[in-house]
Amino acid sequence: MNVLGLTDAEAADRLAECGLNEPVATVRRSLARQILARFGNPLVLILVLASAASAAVGDWINAVIVVTMVLLSVTIDFVQTRRSERSAEALRELVAQNAVVLRDGVFRVIARRFVVPGDVVRLEAGAMVPADAKLIEAKDLHVSEAALTGESLPVEKSVGEAVLMGTSVVSGTAKALVTLTGPKTAFGAVAKALAERPPASEFERGIVRFGVFVVKTVVFLVLFVFLANAALHRDPLESLLFGVALAVGLTPEFLPMITTVTLTSGAQKMARAKVVVKQLAAIQNLGSLDVLCSDKTGTLTTGEMTLETWVDVQGTTSERPLLLGYVGSYFESGVDNPLDEATLRQANLNPLDSAVLRHPHPDISGFTKLDEIPFDFERRRVSVLVRRGAEKLLVTKGAPEPLFGICANVEADGDVRPFDEELRRHASETFERLSAEGYRVVAVAHALLAAPSCSKDDEQGLTFSGFLAFADPPREDTREVLAGLAAAGVEVKVLTGDSELVTRHVCERVGLPNDQILLGSDIDRMTDPALAHSVEGTRVFARVSPAQKSRIIHALRSRGHVVGFLGDGINDVPSLRTADVGISVSSATDIARDAADAILLERGLGVLLTGIVEGRKAFGNVMKYLLMSTSSNFGNVLSMAAASAFLPFLPMLPSQILLNNFLYDLAQITIPTDTVDPELVKKPRRWDIDVIRRFMLWIGPVSSVYDFLTFYVLFSVFHASEKTFHTGWFVESLVTQTLVIYAIRTARSPFANRPSTPLILTTTSIVALSLVLTFTRLGTLLGFTPMPAIFLAFLVVATATYLVIVDWVKRRVLFYREDTANPAKPRERASSPLTTSEIL
Repeated sequence: MNVLGLTDAEAADRLAECGLNEPVATVRRSLARQILARFGNPLVLILVLASAASAAVGDWINAVIVVTMVLLSVTIDFVQTRRSERSAEALRELVAQNAVVLRDGVFRVIARRFVVPGDVVRLEAGAMVPADAKLIEAKDLHVSEAALTGESLPVEKSVGEAVLMGTSVVSGTAKALVTLTGPKTAFGAVAKALAERPPASEFERGIVRFGVFVVKTVVFLVLFVFLANAALHRDPLESLLFGVALAVGLTPEFLPMITTVTLTSGAQKMARAKVVVKQLAAIQNLGSLDVLCSDKTGTLTTGEMTLETWVDVQGTTSERPLLLGYVGSYFESGVDNPLDEATLRQANLNPLDSAVLRHPHPDISGFTKLDEIPFDFERRRVSVLVRRGAEKLLVTKGAPEPLFGICANVEADGDVRPFDEELRRHASETFERLSAEGYRVVAVAHALLAAPSCSKDDEQGLTFSGFLAFADPPREDTREVLAGLAAAGVEVKVLTGDSELVTRHVCERVGLPNDQILLGSDIDRMTDPALAHSVEGTRVFARVSPAQKSRIIHALRSRGHVVGFLGDGINDVPSLRTADVGISVSSATDIARDAADAILLERGLGVLLTGIVEGRKAFGNVMKYLLMSTSSNFGNVLSMAAASAFLPFLPMLPSQILLNNFLYDLAQITIPTDTVDPELVKKPRRWDIDVIRRFMLWIGPVSSVYDFLTFYVLFSVFHASEKTFHTGWFVESLVTQTLVIYAIRTARSPFANRPSTPLILTTTSIVALSLVLTFTRLGTLLGFTPMPAIFLAFLVVATATYLVIVDWVKRRVLFYREDTANPAKPRERASSPLTTSEIL
């Protein structure tokens, strides 16, 4: 066994052989593969197939238009995702860990990634174990393995035992020989979970459902048109070309780009709010979120302990335990302890009685530390021996119940008395009362020793002084943020490994209902169906393990909820991957940040509420485009399909159909800038293909009615030729379906919510272009002819009445009752009648 360490040359050779000590399974795909992966989107595939069909029959204009839209969308998505990934990588570098290794006979600090098998590393309190290693020296070593196992209590380690990467040293010192690094470590085995595809999120499921819906509709209409034209003995190639044009006309080819631009805008706003979104789809998933699962520490609470009270055995405020606790905390070695830090802060704010130890506080320079008995999790206490003058004082702090057993006397009412049964009962009652109030309680005792050193044998016959009660106070904004999330239809559920007493107290202070708390031991006895039933009405889960957290999330998703999970440890990775939206923080472990969809640059739930609102705004604007495009396109395609069955010529040339579709989509490119109804952000938004289908089947035929009215006017009034018919319908179709956005973009009256300036400019410009185009040489080349003024007068009347009727149908037929659905019960809501906010 090499305990002398490696030379720099040996370490370089092993680094070349074994690779960097990076356990996180980050797959570096080539640029080409990253771009090609984005073409797996079902809607993008539909557009690519439509483009290919157009090219196959010689319609290159159609093919180029569709491919341009797809490439633009994919490019924007790729650029934004890479920007977010670079932000996440920068965060990883900010928290990169170092290791102390023996190289060339000297201990030096190097980056963890350069540790190799055979290195000898030095471990001390507060250090992270940089790789899997075997202990060759150990003194009072206790290691926390919570990050890997979820066990809250550290374990004692001795020479010959293994320590694992990702664990941390709580107390003691050691030297260890590195045996495994990188992906070969136990940490690396957990990291492999990142390479597995997580369950489909709400956004992904919605895209698939919409893609299937579009495919079915397109196939039906194209077959109908092709067969109808074939029955009329028209040219098969021309009929096929016409059918392909209809297919593209029905497909919302701008949807990928509209979605990407909208989500990118949301990502930029969230970045300013200190939230890094790694995947654009996570923003829309946030908008659909109706359950958020979170730990309490650092989210509901500040994550910083405060010492709130110090009492004697009978629960009366006493400075004595505070003074002794201060002395112990001041001289105690080892890892920074939040309880010790809280004691030192509080003591500095509260001057102590100088007569207690004959020395004024906080100046304790007259005291000298002689010895220490480190904390371990068998004794559950720590002792410090200090001297001032001839007096040698042993101060012991630890868990109350074990400490009671080693105390013979007690300080009560200013006197030292035997610790009899009555006083022990008082001590137990005081401890239970403080625990029930949610405090983390530390007991303090002391004894005078003669020897200049101490051992565990000296922890007997102590004098009990009292209790120190600590609390992790709620964040100042927690109650307000929880109220905001509740108002937004998001139910917060607390999943913690802490005790039910502490958890109940914290929940009471932040106003979170805790009348029913489900313990991890209860969950273990439940079947999955029973757990799925229980999670609906339970807000607080205490003493739960990482595996139990994952079961809870699965149970919630099985009930139709869209679930977010906030976690920061290695043990949280399964839950981060299971949830629809995995959320972590910048200070989390590398693997937790890699598993998350969004990273918070500061703790707390306030920034999440911002993200949820942005997600719902993005969803609302995407839905505007979907509802408008599917309904208008369906109406136009239905009109064309019907007209092609009785007209002696095609109702519109394929090139004109594509130009109409292109200009129409171009008018809607500014939808991501549009404002949304305030009601839109009040509840979770969900993909609902049935809603889109009903909207299409109601509004589409209204559009067709006006198309047929236009046909009638063109034939009966203008005795239209083929070219006049094409021109008249092109203009009417483009103007009505472009301006219908003003009726569809809001669930209110079109005048109640002002559209954005960019949307006004693009829609009015396209309308003007459609009118001017017919008078230009380009219009002539495209088969158009100028229309008389009387037709323009008809167009104004038809468009105005069309928008009025669409608005009436929208508000009176589709939206026939107030939005009273309960967002916390998506299964019940799915079967209820349509509501305003469920559609827009």
